[in-house]
Amino acid sequence: MRRSLVLLLPVLILLLGGLVVAQDKKGGSADKLRPSVGEKKSASLFDAEEFIKEYDRNKDGFLSKDELPERFRHAFTRLDTNKDGKISKEELEKGAPWLHRRRPSDVVLILVETSDCDECCAEELQSMYEVLRKLDRNNNGKIEADELKGAREQFARKRVDAIFQELDTDKDGKISKEEARGAIRQNFEALDTNKDGFVSRDELLKGAMSGPVKGTTKDKGGSASKTERPKE
Repeated sequence: MRRSLVLLLPVLILLLGGLVVAQDKKGGSADKLRPSVGEKKSASLFDAEEFIKEYDRNKDGFLSKDELPERFRHAFTRLDTNKDGKISKEELEKGAPWLHRRRPSDVVLILVETSDCDECCAEELQSMYEVLRKLDRNNNGKIEADELKGAREQFARKRVDAIFQELDTDKDGKISKEEARGAIRQNFEALDTNKDGFVSRDELLKGAMSGPVKGTTKDKGGSASKTERPKE
């Protein structure tokens, strides 16, 4: 039974990466949002002017957050590029792909809707629930930015502890290049910020907190090229 849930995980990743908005039960306006994310032709297939006419209740030619269909409101700040509190036809045309993207949090809904093993699915959801409950340190029913930041550092420290437990074979409190394995060995030069030939606990924690580190990879032709953390 657990196997069915494991097989489902790649499907969840694909769904979160590129699913288009589901069609309304009654049909209609959702059909305007069918083009795939990332296709250049999607802008021409999406009729922004007609979309605004359909939902522009006060007929001012713009869409406020309240006028935007609820299923798309999570993308409002990305659509409202000039931050004037409303979405113009031009902003809607440029930001149309954001209307096609599912939110990462939709993984919970996908687990519930597509599970063929309720016991396994319930176990995974319970695991998620336990993590979220621990994040809410002040027990106000919300996960706040400072709580998330604190939890991220806590998780990173646990990960660093586990890595040192495994790789620091001589127990000197640092990882040499000979001891390093996997991604740490591949990014050793970038992690070793003081260039002493070792990766300390603080250096590894800094790398874990900052995300993918700058390093060197080889392209298909064998040439070295720099890789950096992508900018948002």
